[in-house]
Order: sequence, then C-alpha cells, then structure tokens
Amino acid sequence: MEKRIYPEPIESVVSPEPVGRKSFTDAAEAVSALKVLYDRNTRFLRDSFASLAEGGDPNRRYRAFYPEIGITTSSYSQVDSRQAYGHMPTPGQFTTTITRPDLFENYLIEQLRLIMRNHGVPVVVSESRTPIPVHFAFLEGTHVDGSIADRIQRPIRDLFDVPDLDGTDDHISNGTFEILPGEPRPLAPFTAQRIDYSLHRLAHYTATSPEHFQNFVLFTNYQFYIDEFALYARKLMAEGGGGYDAFVEPGNIVTSATAPGGGADAVLTRQPQMPAYHLKKAGHEGITMVNIGVGPSNAKTITDHIAVLRPHAWLMLGHCAGLRNTQALGDYVLAHAYVREDHVLDDDLPVWVPIPALAEVQVALEEAVAEVTGLAGYDLKRIMRTGTVATIDNRNWELRDQRGPVQRLSQSRAIALDMESATIAANGFRFRVPYGTLLCVSDKPLHGELKLPGMASEFYKRQVAQHLTIGIKAMERLSEMPKERLHSRKLRSFAETAFQ
Repeated sequence: MEKRIYPEPIESVVSPEPVGRKSFTDAAEAVSALKVLYDRNTRFLRDSFASLAEGGDPNRRYRAFYPEIGITTSSYSQVDSRQAYGHMPTPGQFTTTITRPDLFENYLIEQLRLIMRNHGVPVVVSESRTPIPVHFAFLEGTHVDGSIADRIQRPIRDLFDVPDLDGTDDHISNGTFEILPGEPRPLAPFTAQRIDYSLHRLAHYTATSPEHFQNFVLFTNYQFYIDEFALYARKLMAEGGGGYDAFVEPGNIVTSATAPGGGADAVLTRQPQMPAYHLKKAGHEGITMVNIGVGPSNAKTITDHIAVLRPHAWLMLGHCAGLRNTQALGDYVLAHAYVREDHVLDDDLPVWVPIPALAEVQVALEEAVAEVTGLAGYDLKRIMRTGTVATIDNRNWELRDQRGPVQRLSQSRAIALDMESATIAANGFRFRVPYGTLLCVSDKPLHGELKLPGMASEFYKRQVAQHLTIGIKAMERLSEMPKERLHSRKLRSFAETAFQ
C-alpha cells in the first residue's frame, strides 16, 4: 500500500499591512475609503494566488480581511418616526462587514448619509476580523484554469480562507440573530460573505452580472412575458430609450439607446436556469425582469439572492388558476393576502406570520390596471378581483383527493391558486423588500374550464402584452415615489438594522 505523505503544518500567515481605524463625517469620503481598502485586500489575495500558481511558497497561509463600518450612538433621541430605516433602534455600537463597495456605492452613501443626519455621529472605517474567501476575491468573469490546483502542492483550503457557511446565514434578516455580551449589534441585514455568496449565485442562475440588476424587479413564470418584455425594450432602444439607457440580456448582451443595434446579432448558446433581462436607468432605477420558471423553490432561490442588492420593490406577474365561477379567463387578480402552502420558507418565516398587503404597491397596481384597460372605479371590478392568493408546492394537486385542498381554499376565501406568489411576497416581507402580486386567470380547474390549443395561443397573444404593460407602468409609478414613502414601516421588526 502506498504510504501517504502529509505536509508540515503552516505556521506563517501573510497579510497586507494593517490599516488603522479612520473616522468620517462625510458619507462619500467614507465609501471611498472602503473602496480603497477592499480593492487592496482583494488584490493581495489574487496576486498571492497567481504567485502560487507560478511556483510560489506553499508553506505560508495568505489572508486578507473585509472592510468594516462601525457607528456608535449614545442617545435615545427620537428621530422622524415616519422613516423605515436610516436610524438606530437603541444606543450602542453597530458594525457591518462590507463587500463590493463599487457595486453598492450609491446605496452605502445614502445609508450613511441618513444615519449621520439622524444621529449626528461619524462613521468609522476599519478592517474587520472576517477573512475574505479567496473565491470572492477574483474579479467577475475571471476564469481559473483547473490545472492550477494540480500545480499547487497543498489543498487550497490550507493556503487561503474559503467560504464559511457560519457567515452566510440569514439570522439577521430572520430576527433570530443572538448578540453576545460585549459584541456590537448588526448595522445591515446581510454580512459581506452572505452578499458575496449571492452575487456569485446571481451570475450563475441568470447569466447576467449583478451590476446590471435594477431596483424594480418583475418576476414571471412564463417565457411569453419575457419575449414581450424583450420586444418592448428593443423597441424603446430603437426609438431613443424613452428615459431608459440600455437593455441587457443573458450573456450580458447590451443594446444601448445611443447604439440600438449593438446586441441585435448576439446570441447566448445556452440559456441559464432563470434568465434575467434589464431595462436600465441611471442609478439602477430601471426595471429587471426574471423568468423564474415554475414552483416555489425557484421563487425562493432567486429572491434569496436578489435581496442582497436591496431593491426598492418586486412584483409577481404570472398566470394562475381562478377559483371562483364568476371569474373569466383573462381576468386579473390583485393579491391582498396569501395562503402559504409552498413550505419552502416554513423554517425561516413561520406560517402564522401574516404577510400584509402594502398600500403603496396595491395602489400603483390598481392605477396601472385602470390606465391600461380604460376602466375605473366600480367598472374595474368586471375584470379584476382583489383577494387571497393561495400558493402550493404540488402542481398536480387536482390528481389527488381534492376535498381537503378545496375545503381549505374555500375557508381561506382564496380567489386564485399558483405556485410562486406567496413565496415571493413572503421573502419580500422577510427581507424588507416591498412586494406585490398581479396575476392573470389562465384556467379554472374547479369548474372544468381549460384552454384548448387554439384558444391558448390567442389568449397568450392578447393578454400577455396587456398584463406586462400594466406591470411596467406600476413599476414606473413606484420608481417616481419618494423612497422613504415606498419602504413601509410594516416590514420592520422591533430591533431593526439601520441600513435599508
């Protein structure tokens, strides 16, 4: 039997020169310092990895740390009670680790500006004690040849820090984070490692860079909507943009309003699991649309990851089963409550937690339906019902004994059934992202009303364009709303993070 040879333990750890704590009273200057520190530390890890690949010393461990923001308050002074974020819940010390300050620059400046204004305290930029995993130090799009690992004489985990699942959980967002005596409170809803993990997953699942994601996100469960969105966006680009700057498709294929033919001939050879399309505006104020496919698992997965980008709103546009005999195919359903039988979030958000309708989103959706259809007031009830949407995890529930599900649907007063909406709304609630749902009735299984093939084609052709237009107009209404009004206090718990 071949004798195994174990390398000597590594006793030497190499890191960049330590950086002292520095206090700032200007938010933009603080973020600039974060960018310098982050760039230096990630470059150190990349350079160290490249050196090892070329035969560098494998008997040293290489480590660099995430930047950190710290804020200390000592007063119970009351801030503007209308604000949902931008202030501390109690005096104390608050910190958060920071990643990709280039991507989050506008967000970070706004959060720090609000805190400084509300509390009159400086922010401190320093190095944290959380190592940066080498996987997250590489620039986006970097290709690392698999043969490099064969040339390095030790396992990568011996030489660099790697992702730590203990630092990528959702305890802060879930309200289950336990603060040890003497430890600072969390300043933001996500740690740097949790954000890095999601940024890498987003690129994988959607085939677009996180930098292209916009602050207003539409989700759909049908490719028809994506096709219509792409036609709409390309037409806008050909006509000068209509207030939007560019349209980005999977593969980071960009069509610019100033050069509308730029992405016309580019084709992605292999579609991702949940392709994303981005109608971009300055400051990420445009609209992203994602085809999440079918089922609550995909709905949870994509919203888990988009949440770290701190969008201002997300909406579900899709098809559903109408549960009332008075509904017709093509009618709209505006959800104001949810029955959660999707089960994918039960461990993170107990089913006894109510998911409230958000007035700002509901009004924007109803006004958009009225504008596009030309109906208003009592007449709007002809084509739209407001009520409870039930989400289940079994697409073929009709093939089993229906008595239990039908009874629960009736008791809940549900008017529609799908597999994604409650999951997206519940994760919006959990992550403090304003949410809403507008569905279109595509069949009525309880009443034996299903679409025949020819009817289906005509139905999709007619309804998808109108439904999408409503979603876009609702998002544009929300984007014009002051952000402090859009982000509802309904989504904040007792001891919230100061960051949105």
